[in-house]
Amino acid sequence: MAAEEQPTVQSLVRGLSVIRSFDADRPRQTLAQVAEATGLARATARRFLHTLVTTGYAATDGTQFWLTPRVLELGYSYMSGLGLPAIAQPRLEALSRLVDESCSMSVLDNSEIVYVNRVPVRRIMTVSITIGTRFPAHATSMGRVLLAHLSDEDRQRYLAHAELDALTPATTVDKRRLAEELDTIRRQGWCIVDQELEPGLRSVAAPVFSPGGDAVAAINVSTQTSVHDLEELCARHLPAVLDTARAISDDLVSTELT
Repeated sequence: MAAEEQPTVQSLVRGLSVIRSFDADRPRQTLAQVAEATGLARATARRFLHTLVTTGYAATDGTQFWLTPRVLELGYSYMSGLGLPAIAQPRLEALSRLVDESCSMSVLDNSEIVYVNRVPVRRIMTVSITIGTRFPAHATSMGRVLLAHLSDEDRQRYLAHAELDALTPATTVDKRRLAEELDTIRRQGWCIVDQELEPGLRSVAAPVFSPGGDAVAAINVSTQTSVHDLEELCARHLPAVLDTARAISDDLVSTELT
């Protein structure tokens, strides 16, 4: 294919990389920091940053740059089209009140999960979880639920290319073992992950199904090992998570019929 026929617009790719270079650890950056984080030449990074400032997606004091709330419009377009977060939020709030723990919903994006709903009760991780937070799917309960419900072809493709990093000593990094666990999760309809994402953190998750039967999202309850043991997680939290996931799935059916 000739260069002029390439479907990828490199300038857009680079501009998005500039936006993604800002995060909780780097909310404000200098031009040099953005260039280093993105791998772009300083002159190129400067053009993108000043374009973002001109269009209202970033601001600057002449030395540092930061994103403005207008960037949320980019995510809002997706969230509005999805519809699911608005439907699920009341159910997640009720679940959180019932178990007195933080609850979340996420969707799968390649090898990562992306949080689209969050009802926090207390901070249970060293990192702050917000809408848009990403984690490796293999190390999370919601990620494994979603991976388990991929088509056989998509799951094989994921296992062939995924890099299973060990985030803790307990993280599953053997692909054969993970494949076997995904089979079990698909059969039983839920997943518990114990200290594989972060030491001291355990969670239980279940899938949310579209009217067509596809697992479009997953919900979970997260807790600390010092608060609830695995037996209590299974006895008390798992039934509540399963009931809530079914209720959200039923809500999606009802919404489609109206």
